[in-house]
Amino acid sequence: MSENIHCPKCNSDLTYPEQNRMVCTQCFHEWIPKEATEEKVETDNTEKNLDANGHELKDGDTVVIIKDLPVKGASKSIKAGTKVKNIRLTDGDHNIACKVDGFGPMDLKSEFVKKA
Repeated sequence: MSENIHCPKCNSDLTYPEQNRMVCTQCFHEWIPKEATEEKVETDNTEKNLDANGHELKDGDTVVIIKDLPVKGASKSIKAGTKVKNIRLTDGDHNIACKVDGFGPMDLKSEFVKKA
């Protein structure tokens, strides 16, 4: 670690290379160093997580599921109207990490929830 490359997400200097990517040991963010500046510009403009009604979601919000959602490996589905408290926004297709009562921790898509 002769170069101290700072994480673009949390600005930590505790990073290490892994193949062609850099990984932050504090927030586990992965990025390609050449694209870090381009990625930062993109996230400033496009990284808004919107619910089904177009309201912006933030960490810690409470949401309500608007559609019955089948769960792989479970005999029942999550019913519409289920309230989920204290969500955490993540990157990827399923951009909400949360705990659903009766099902435990899982990831949801923001298009199937509305802000409570």
